[in-house]
Amino acid sequence: MSGRASPTGKGTGLAQKVKLSTIAEALGLSTATVSLALRDSPLVADATRDSIKSKAIELGYIYNRRAASLRTSRSGIIGVVVHDIMNPFYAEILRAIETELDRNRQTFILSNHYDSVEKQRNFIETLLQLGGDGVIMSPAIGTPAADIRLAEDNGMPAILIARSVPGIDVPTFRGDDAYGIALATNHLISFGHSCIAMIGGTDQTSTGRDRYQGYANALQKAGIDVDPALRIPGPRTKQGGFEAAVNFLAMPQKPTAAVCWNDLVAIGLMNGIARAGLVPGRDISVTGYDDLEEAAIATPALTTVWNGQSEVGRLAARALLDKLNGSTEADGLHLIKPEMRIRQSTMPMKRDQA
Repeated sequence: MSGRASPTGKGTGLAQKVKLSTIAEALGLSTATVSLALRDSPLVADATRDSIKSKAIELGYIYNRRAASLRTSRSGIIGVVVHDIMNPFYAEILRAIETELDRNRQTFILSNHYDSVEKQRNFIETLLQLGGDGVIMSPAIGTPAADIRLAEDNGMPAILIARSVPGIDVPTFRGDDAYGIALATNHLISFGHSCIAMIGGTDQTSTGRDRYQGYANALQKAGIDVDPALRIPGPRTKQGGFEAAVNFLAMPQKPTAAVCWNDLVAIGLMNGIARAGLVPGRDISVTGYDDLEEAAIATPALTTVWNGQSEVGRLAARALLDKLNGSTEADGLHLIKPEMRIRQSTMPMKRDQA
């Protein structure tokens, strides 16, 4: 038997590359019509578009992104970089980003930076090498404005979510953290609590600074002194909240309530309080932040603040797509107004606690 390859590539173990013209010839259409249909152009009738896509699948056509980028100067690739996708807060934002990008046939590449500026910078540089169209980022702690300008100056627009970076004016979408934490603090004050601790967070991020300021402002407005000793900075996870319960319960001021950095910290703190033999919600009132899915099914159900994750993701993706189309309307800071979700983990202060 001859080892000579077939001119068509059949029978050699090598797949023949299917071109747009192959699909066009099979359907008796022009390659321009096929190209438009595969890019979901409204210029092609729905029935025609469906038949073209079906034929493409049948023939095994693979979209050539590199060739398309040479024609359009767009790769169709968006970068998304956040602290940690295992955090449900970021997962909810990402789901909204994905939904919006899917509608526009954009592919995204995801990276976690774990607050490593170097890891984040390497991701941005890789995106630039790949010809990424843009990047959506929740910047790592300590991100210099120069790193964001690196993307912008090389034609890759940047959108910020959840955190702001001083000295840079790009579209930024996040919840109004000062207002949101003030909602939680005022809720506890309305229940008669005046010795209220704040658990978690860090002043190294705009989010941390704003949330602590919102807590302090609410106390001061109610005529309650702000005691720095009632703050336990740091925790941002369930484990962190659980471990903080020891220090919280050992405070000489004996706080009757706690405002937590997020729902994860709040749930961890409630578990620690329960482990110590107390009943969260009855003996100690606890509020969370973000209104994650887990908050409503926690024991007790967690009083928390909805922080607009889905809106942040949707608006950020939409702003980037608009920016790629030449719009500058979204530049600057955009705050989503948080809302209170009152459940079972907060109660009026008991008389014996006064």
